[in-house]
Amino acid sequence: MSPRTDRLRRAASVLAKNRPVRTVFIGSGGFGLPAFRALAIHPAVDLVGAVTAPPRPAGRGLAPARTPITYAATALGVAPVLTPARLREPDAVAEVLALEPSLIVLGDYGGIVPAQLLGLPHGALNLHPSLLPRHRGATPVAATILAGDEVTGVSLMRMDEGVDTGPLIAQARTEVRPDETAPELGTRLSDVAAALLTTSLGPWLAGDLAARPQAEAFATVTRPLRREDGRLDPARSAVELERQVRAYQPWPGSFLDTVRGRLTVWHAAAGPSEHEPAGRFGPRGLSTADGMLVLQEVQPAGGRRMPWVEYLRGRSAILGSIAHEPVRDA
Repeated sequence: MSPRTDRLRRAASVLAKNRPVRTVFIGSGGFGLPAFRALAIHPAVDLVGAVTAPPRPAGRGLAPARTPITYAATALGVAPVLTPARLREPDAVAEVLALEPSLIVLGDYGGIVPAQLLGLPHGALNLHPSLLPRHRGATPVAATILAGDEVTGVSLMRMDEGVDTGPLIAQARTEVRPDETAPELGTRLSDVAAALLTTSLGPWLAGDLAARPQAEAFATVTRPLRREDGRLDPARSAVELERQVRAYQPWPGSFLDTVRGRLTVWHAAAGPSEHEPAGRFGPRGLSTADGMLVLQEVQPAGGRRMPWVEYLRGRSAILGSIAHEPVRDA
């Protein structure tokens, strides 16, 4: 090879390294929104499109609602925005590959990314709101609060064909506040995710960050939540139930079935026992296995949210009754 040819090849290599990487973002929920905005202005990437969920019925009128990513893409001038019903369908995969991406970044998508999209030159990266391998799966924020974790964070990983099992690129940690609800913690973690992506993406693309395997011995797995998961079980401790109230907002919520109908609990605290049988309602709230779930804000079926003391006015018959009794008309 002549010296001139060698210089040309080295110059082409430097140019290629400095050229923005063609990137597609995949996401639907609010957690990925700050990361999407950060990606749109990142100097190391050229955001050539986005993939998000199609419009779905929402609200009382069930009008089709677009995802937060769709609205953000319009505001940022990111196009095209692909909305396949299933990303793993061959036509959807072909649409993404037609954009010729070298990198995919995923945040809060809720669907399966097919294997054909995982092997891009710079990989498919996922922002996950937990310190992997802890709380893999669908509901890491709720699981963090339920477990009483004092520290959580965001993991940036290179995706493989498993569920949140890919090698880790970077992580950022933050404390969990003792009164934080799932929406509040999720919002904070979305900002942590955007900052982590901003600082990690350049070094990753330059080859200065190496992905490392997850410690499988410490892995835990979460699952999608069901409506019945929201039922407050007075056979559990008051501390556990207080965490549940914070963890299961907005879905599936936390509720009790009472002699006056179903009661949703929005805010509560763990208090000392009043020596009543577990499941009995008293002036302060619900007796549990080891204490009292002090009810602070509740919502009767078909009614509005209100303080517990206000709810009791005109409903004193609930005092002394047991939760989980058959529901009957008030």
